[in-house]
Amino acid sequence: MVQIADYSCTYDNSVGIREAVTRELELTFPDAYKNWKTMRDIALALKKEDKAEFCELPFCHTVEGEAMGGIINYGDAKSGPRAKTYICQTPEEILALPQIDFTKGRIREVLKACEALSKMGETVVFEISGPFTVLNVLADASITLKWMRKQPEEMKAILEKLKGELLRYMQEAARAGAAIISYADSTGGVNILGPKQMAAVTELFTYPLLKEADKILPENVLIQLCPKTSFALIGTDLAKWKEIKVSDGELCYGQACGKLVGRARFTGQTCIKNIEYCIDSTVQTLELTAND
Repeated sequence: MVQIADYSCTYDNSVGIREAVTRELELTFPDAYKNWKTMRDIALALKKEDKAEFCELPFCHTVEGEAMGGIINYGDAKSGPRAKTYICQTPEEILALPQIDFTKGRIREVLKACEALSKMGETVVFEISGPFTVLNVLADASITLKWMRKQPEEMKAILEKLKGELLRYMQEAARAGAAIISYADSTGGVNILGPKQMAAVTELFTYPLLKEADKILPENVLIQLCPKTSFALIGTDLAKWKEIKVSDGELCYGQACGKLVGRARFTGQTCIKNIEYCIDSTVQTLELTAND
């Protein structure tokens, strides 16, 4: 029987925007969320404020959905962008959405900000959302969960479409200089989908996505998984833990991830936003198992 442990996430709403930081930058909102230069400045300010090891981009979980046609409320200095109006009511409408164009819109600006930070010598953690988080921008969550139960073939086609888009996005992030790709799907965890559906999504979507990403991304890109995803892979026997020694003593998880770049492909024992979490010389990485 599949047993998938849940991860109690306290960082789901931690998208990096805090008024105290943005106020000091004297930025104009919501325009600041749409321009690569202001994204760069916000990322640097947040790194300094948090005493973090890296810069994070973007500051919300709506970039992919918007690039596929979603309508966004861009927010202000207190809260970042979020979904505004759902544009899809049926699986067919999702499947008819165009491919992401990485040469225009806010997704282009995010990639340009990543490139600018990388050229400055910054380590960039580039956040990419999983399928249910992307769908949450495009359609009501209750509808997509109903599709899972009552229209499984259509949902399978939707997941295949999103897999292709996310793989292309990962490649663009790597080209822009991202050292770490942080992958999370907070609205698609076992606490929401349930063990049976979570196992199905892990086998149908997550595992193939990561196998393909391993093939197409440069060796020096680390994929940091949300623990919800890590535990799903472990619980379905599609991955196993492997310890790697990264220091001779204690260090914070962010530092450990930096030392894994080029040495491992996947990690995910805790949330990347848990900057105070420390490890004792070794870090848990993940190795995907054969599933032929």
